[in-house]
Amino acid sequence: MQFVAFERAKQGTGASRRLRITGRAPGIVFGGTTAPVSIELDHNALWHALKKEAFHASILDMEFNGKVEKVLLRDVQYHPFKPQVLHVDFQRVDDKTRLRKKVPLHFTGAEESPAVKLDKCLVNHVINDIEIECLATQLPEHITVDLSQVTKGATVHAGDIKLPKGVKIVTHGRKDITVATVVEPVEEVVAAPVAAAPADDKKKGKGKK
Repeated sequence: MQFVAFERAKQGTGASRRLRITGRAPGIVFGGTTAPVSIELDHNALWHALKKEAFHASILDMEFNGKVEKVLLRDVQYHPFKPQVLHVDFQRVDDKTRLRKKVPLHFTGAEESPAVKLDKCLVNHVINDIEIECLATQLPEHITVDLSQVTKGATVHAGDIKLPKGVKIVTHGRKDITVATVVEPVEEVVAAPVAAAPADDKKKGKGKK
């Protein structure tokens, strides 16, 4: 994906506020052998780009001062209640850049699995993204979790995922990360109907005070 950035001359809280009023969003690009540069972007274009999953987890082409640089989205600050981007950070990357980043998980095949198809179980997604480490050029937009073979009572761990070449999961010291669990269906208990009182008992009850 490609986007256009412009050099931002004025900095500071007041300058950023005035910039947002004009329909621009302030940001910064850092990393590589070049000094960090303050930038500004068209807010509406940025807002729509941020709705796309690929903008968050893929290498982007940033057109800046007539050149195209490879960058990665690193951080976005949103207004607490307005649909507005307050600030955005990008990191310059190249073929030698090694990075850590969270990428989304795409779950597939659950409906065809023995757990769901035969035993009517439910598959619970414990996490929706996972942190990985790889070269920037090997960064996947997402990681697929194949659930087509899960069975009743199974638990899917990060170690069960087939990873793209050059990609490894960052566990932060945890032995294994639970990705999904198979939950057995809850049996519904149907209450027995309450028997109606015999007709003779009803007649006997009449006239009593």
